[in-house]
Amino acid sequence: MKTIHHSYSADLNWVEPFAKQFGGKVEGNFIIIPEDLQSGTRYFYDCGDGIIAYYINVEYKKNFHLIQRNENKDFVGIYYNLTDGEASVSSTDFTYNFGRWQYNLAVIDGNLESSYKVKNGSKTFALCIFIKRSNIEEYAKKNNIQFHNMNKMVDPSKNTIVRFDRMSNESFHLLDDLRKLKTGGPVFNLNLVGTVHLLISNYLKKIASNRIIIQTVNETDLANIINIQMYLIDNVEGHFPSIKMMASMANMSESKFKNLFRKITGITPNVFFMDNKLLLAKNLLEKKQLSISEISYKLHFTNNSYFASKFKQHFGLSPKTFIKQL
Repeated sequence: MKTIHHSYSADLNWVEPFAKQFGGKVEGNFIIIPEDLQSGTRYFYDCGDGIIAYYINVEYKKNFHLIQRNENKDFVGIYYNLTDGEASVSSTDFTYNFGRWQYNLAVIDGNLESSYKVKNGSKTFALCIFIKRSNIEEYAKKNNIQFHNMNKMVDPSKNTIVRFDRMSNESFHLLDDLRKLKTGGPVFNLNLVGTVHLLISNYLKKIASNRIIIQTVNETDLANIINIQMYLIDNVEGHFPSIKMMASMANMSESKFKNLFRKITGITPNVFFMDNKLLLAKNLLEKKQLSISEISYKLHFTNNSYFASKFKQHFGLSPKTFIKQL
């Protein structure tokens, strides 16, 4: 496994050292990496307003471990990652599977250290957006996005900005449209800047519409919450465990556990559990090996009607209609 130590920031000071870590070089806005390590494109662009875009469309030819320790911490990284293959974000105490079919949106405070592992043969298409923390409030005002406690949200002494999530369908289509363009040049740059601004605006509008939990998060607490998420996913076929039990597993009070879980995922533990249960149900329906009633029983829904109503509420159509459309 090849290990890369690097940092990011909302300026371009990280680019040259990053390229050198790979034994590569910078040509224009491209980071050129030796072909025996990867094929494909790495492209960076200064979008103005304290925003840097880093566009990745590569296939790895070795196992990589990228360790990120930021020197300039005054930024927030928004990572849209559609990896086909095996990739994970990790820290000292947790590993979080990442990619197209996993949680594919991470918002990580520049104060937090993290590492990214990806296996040989994996194909990564990603757009990383680095925005200065001090510019977020002005950006929201410019785009008429109303926040309560914005000054506290961007204050690193009062709040850590961190979220692991799934990107919206709209975000996916924006990235897919960008992917169809030839990388580099005025047309691509114009579309890249437009995509970046739409993604940032959409994300800020999403979090502004929900209650924002102002709280600092250390790496141990983050690891504990992510480990509980993994526990829920691993046990998604069963019944929802109690908040008391999960809080004890995370070594937190119940109120702290519920607040941090919602802060990091944007949803409650119960909703997180049901979302993943329904995604598993959808995958089982696609395989066509079990009937609707068998899936309902396997996933411990109260009855078939409850399963059907939850499925329709989440995906917009009943399990029966979904099967017909396969």
